Amino acid sequence: MVKLRLKRCGRKQRAVYRIVAIDVRSRREGRYLRKVGFYDPIKNQTHLNIPLILYFLEKGAQPTGTVQDISKRAGVFMELCSNYQTKFD
Repeated sequence: MVKLRLKRCGRKQRAVYRIVAIDVRSRREGRYLRKVGFYDPIKNQTHLNIPLILYFLEKGAQPTGTVQDISKRAGVFMELCSNYQTKFD
């Protein structure tokens, strides 16, 4: 199973995170499938590759709680809902 989760980068006390699609059996710093975004909690900056996130979500990837909150603020799930509505119209 694939999850969308945070991978810690940066130095001590200055953590930044990559949002990655990764196999659930891998470690937090383990090998990932694709990098789908970036999150800096100190500067409160977020960069998301929304089409790639939507691709993984449609294929059954599960976001962790933190990634889900970040995605909600960016409006990813609203785009996912609109994609489903256009498919069934």
